[in-house]
Amino acid sequence: MKKSIVIFTLVSLFCLTASLVSAEGEQENAAYPSKAITYIIPFNPGGQSDITAQFQKEDLQKVLGQNIIIKHMPGAGGAVTWASMVKEKPDGYTIAGNNIPHIIIQPLVRDNAGYETEELIPVYMFQTTPIGLAVLKDGRFKTLDQLISYAKEHPGEVTVGGSGTHTGHHLALLQLQKLTGAEFTYIPSTGAAPSVANFLGGHTEALFANSNDLVTHKDNIIILGIGTEKRFKALPDAPTFKEKGVDMLAGIDRGVCVPPGTPDAVIKTLEKAFDEVCSLPTFVNKMEELGFLVQSLKSEEFRKYIAETKTGIIATLKELGEI
Repeated sequence: MKKSIVIFTLVSLFCLTASLVSAEGEQENAAYPSKAITYIIPFNPGGQSDITAQFQKEDLQKVLGQNIIIKHMPGAGGAVTWASMVKEKPDGYTIAGNNIPHIIIQPLVRDNAGYETEELIPVYMFQTTPIGLAVLKDGRFKTLDQLISYAKEHPGEVTVGGSGTHTGHHLALLQLQKLTGAEFTYIPSTGAAPSVANFLGGHTEALFANSNDLVTHKDNIIILGIGTEKRFKALPDAPTFKEKGVDMLAGIDRGVCVPPGTPDAVIKTLEKAFDEVCSLPTFVNKMEELGFLVQSLKSEEFRKYIAETKTGIIATLKELGEI
């Protein structure tokens, strides 16, 4: 009899504990967010991901009612951040920028990227940045034809800077070489800001740069080509690569992601917050002024976009002999 009472008591305590834990979990999700959110940037301060996050921060804090802590975790073309993200607690209190094609390319070309593209749960895509190839005005090259011709005759002599290895910039360089037969030496940096600084300081002769950096420094550079279908509104004098006879597009998409296993309710809360903030005229106008293309893909649309883009990138990397 006593044994039965003990067993009944233990079972009752277990059920009560499980009920309390479940109720606590439901209450925590219902109250999300109830504390500060860490927003990880996969690259150095001063780059495009950082600039965008800084402009989002204040309005996100108003919409979510909590502090947003921006943290930078550069390295391996963003893979350091994304490998860390898949191990984070999936509670919505750690989010990260996710850049395309970076999040797709890294697991394809690295044996130890530390994550798979599909593990990063997309929340919202808010921006696209065209990539262009630039040289300094006082440099020896004035046109894309001159640069290509010289690089064919002197393989590897011309240095070209960019942000990271196996990133959007690196992919653009590989495509340019494949399509033209020219050979360059690629000099990667841990982010866009240091790659621009190296270029302006004369440490690289050319630079694959994001559109906002091209806009910022347009008075000191010559844009040899930009990776859009048509001329870019913010840089109307810059020819597209296609205009110059090189059939290539180049750009980077930016958004935000959460760890695998994050509850749908949390994703929806973040999705709604980013949609509201990134639709504000102040944000849209500032992004366009800086040379970004504003986007508004919600979680499911963003997931489909990544899957479709991955198919194209795999085909491109195979053609380039990278995988």
